[in-house]
Amino acid sequence: MALLTCHFFSEALELNTSVTVLLPEAARGQIGMGGSDLAGPPPVLYLLHGLSDDETIWLRRTSIERYVAERGIAVVMPRVARSFYTDEAHGGRYWTYLSEELPRVVQHFFRVSDRREDTFVAGLSMGGYGAFKWALRQPERFAAAASLSGALVVGGPRAADLHVRVPHVWAGADPAGTDDDLLTLLDRADPASLPALYATCGSQDFLLDAQHLFVEHAAARGVEVDAHVHPGDHEWGFWDEHIRDVLDWLPVRTR
Repeated sequence: MALLTCHFFSEALELNTSVTVLLPEAARGQIGMGGSDLAGPPPVLYLLHGLSDDETIWLRRTSIERYVAERGIAVVMPRVARSFYTDEAHGGRYWTYLSEELPRVVQHFFRVSDRREDTFVAGLSMGGYGAFKWALRQPERFAAAASLSGALVVGGPRAADLHVRVPHVWAGADPAGTDDDLLTLLDRADPASLPALYATCGSQDFLLDAQHLFVEHAAARGVEVDAHVHPGDHEWGFWDEHIRDVLDWLPVRTR
């Protein structure tokens, strides 16, 4: 795999930012690492970080590079601070950056597929929320989306503690009923148009109830979620193990 850190100016954020990218190679001479024989531009996984992290964290805490090498998947890991992948009330336009500008930047700088069937998104915690929000708001972009320990409920009384931790995002307003509320997005969704959805969470994770609520709400609206609960907590050992399940689940072409 080739590892790149790309620094560039974001028009949406009005500042310089960076994205970490893994690109597959056909080379097979590395000890302990395979290569990929996929023809043409590779599939791409947008891999989103959590509330306390940045664009380097998946590389630092997991073996994501090793896991994707033989699968031939490019991985794009953006930096979004503590934004909840949202156009903040007091801060940056991170939703605009993620959903509009970043895909254009990726296509401009890197040779990766732009086909829906080759495009995926996943994330952990805040990033799980971001992955599902992106998939529900722009279902035409993705073949599949996955949440690991996702903060999938941001509106209503169950999310009161969250609003205290990120007051700059919604400025005290409750996002329930808005385009930032995943449950509302499920209410508005056409199940037939959505990408495949996958959710996993630890049985001791404080966000497990949020996953259950999301999955139940989805089922009531005819939206299928491939949901899993495994022993574990809100920590990197769990995510390093179960990102491999996500990669195995993704409908990645084999040639």
